[in-house]
Amino acid sequence: MDSGFSATLEQLKQQGLYRSRTRIESSGEGVELLVDGKKLVNFCSNDYLGLAAHPDIIKACQQGCDQYGVGSGSAHLICGHSKPHHQLEEELAEFVGASRALLFSTGYMANMGVIAALMAHADCLYEDRLNHASLLDGALLSRARFKRYRHADTSHLHQLLATADSKGMVVTDSVFSMDGDIAPLPQLVEQTRQHNTLLMVDDAHGLGVLGENGRGALEHFGLDQHDVPVYMATLGKALGVFGAFVAGSDELIELLIQKARTYIFTTAMPPAMAEATRASLKIIQQESWRRDKLNMLVDHFRDTAAELELPLMDSITPIQPLLVGDAQLAMRLSQKLKEQGFFVSAIRPPTVPQGESRLRFTLSAHHETAHIDALLSTVAKLL
Repeated sequence: MDSGFSATLEQLKQQGLYRSRTRIESSGEGVELLVDGKKLVNFCSNDYLGLAAHPDIIKACQQGCDQYGVGSGSAHLICGHSKPHHQLEEELAEFVGASRALLFSTGYMANMGVIAALMAHADCLYEDRLNHASLLDGALLSRARFKRYRHADTSHLHQLLATADSKGMVVTDSVFSMDGDIAPLPQLVEQTRQHNTLLMVDDAHGLGVLGENGRGALEHFGLDQHDVPVYMATLGKALGVFGAFVAGSDELIELLIQKARTYIFTTAMPPAMAEATRASLKIIQQESWRRDKLNMLVDHFRDTAAELELPLMDSITPIQPLLVGDAQLAMRLSQKLKEQGFFVSAIRPPTVPQGESRLRFTLSAHHETAHIDALLSTVAKLL
């Protein structure tokens, strides 16, 4: 058995697809990491607003630990649903403009649980070809008929919906995590209404970042919860903490409490983490300068890359990918950047399609323009 495993591992290495974990020795408020005794400027974190080490959030978590301990003890439906959980659900619902919200331990579990709870064998799911793996796995778990439309291609989706003969749901990321582009949500809302089909949006990379008040992709497009009946977002990116939630109508949330297996059969997040998230949510609403600075940095990054003739993919979000193509080349560039003091991920298949390996730069409100200038000049020299 082990010899077979070894052969598979060797094949992955030869293809440039072998993955290894980087051991972070320390990190704090800012964008510097200590790795193998060397300081690196981090350009691959999803901590978009720089909140992961905010002292007020850390203090809220510590106070939560003092009052509730470090674990929840059980699932929400047994004895794991605490006062901080309930308060956080109410505050998240109010923030995104929904009737109710429901906490999940991770975004992956939220997507799988929701899709499997809402869709049955006779139903049909329509998903963007570049959707996150959790959305695709949710479709497979539901055992519904599964159709994928070309990326952001609403004409192709319309063709598929026009032939629908059963209950269906359209599912999409809002911001696509490896490309940084934004789904055409207004057109998707129009099409799902026309065909009487549910719409589910995963706003993991939009919440806290997009919209005037950071309420995500729906606010960015001037939409609300009535336009998107099933809304999911994660708490471990712009909010800087951990977990996820689903928001929608009273009926939707009650149905998920009864049927979402990844909610029913798993331990609730620690109450201390719920308290930390409540503190983070307040900061997002009070400190709009973080989004303003982040948007300024995105503009500066793209302007500087254009001056250096670096072929960035089209994105107005903090996710800024540079298409390389070859997986081995992407790995070599990532390693060279690390040697020069920059931590940048090489994204390779199966995360992205064959031949579309890339360097994926992600920006944080803790970056400065000097960090970006130094990074991009180094990338240009390496290329």
